[in-house]
Amino acid sequence: MAPTSQILTAERILEATEEVLRRHGPAKATVVDVARALGVSHGSVYRHFRTKAALREAVTKRWLDRTSESLLGIVAEDRDPEARLRDWFSALFAAKRRKAGDDPELFATYMALTGENGDAVGEHLADLIGQLRRIVEAGVDAGAFTADDPEATARALFHASRRFHDPRYAPEWEQPGVEGDFRAVVDLLLRGLRA
Repeated sequence: MAPTSQILTAERILEATEEVLRRHGPAKATVVDVARALGVSHGSVYRHFRTKAALREAVTKRWLDRTSESLLGIVAEDRDPEARLRDWFSALFAAKRRKAGDDPELFATYMALTGENGDAVGEHLADLIGQLRRIVEAGVDAGAFTADDPEATARALFHASRRFHDPRYAPEWEQPGVEGDFRAVVDLLLRGLRA
């Protein structure tokens, strides 16, 4: 049996896939490249991910899930819903800016992959809207927010703040004044929710 550090896991494959994508880009990266990076046969990779498309979708989902998971702590906090909502939007904006600014090549790669993986993107967006709904419901329960339909309200909040989390707006995220614009939008959204 191979040592524990050599056991091929889905997580190791996804890590290697991310590195291969960073080096080669989505158009040139292959399953053979991933297998070579891991020192295994491409058949070993296919035992974990049945197709190249399944591997690409899994790596896309993993990348998107990092953002969703980073926000869960804010959603679960037992404190003022308005502060939680403000912090949630701030954390989402910061996470998206980090992804775009820290590794622009990988960000561009993932932009291409998200275009291929509508299911992963749809699940990610539904998860984020679900998180917002939980904060809105907490605000309604506390008497801080007015929302007849928390799900529709969460969707509206998400879409109204799109400039600060939709990757298509990434070029604007480092422009002068963007922080002030962000605060103004969040303030407006919160004013609209107050009971």
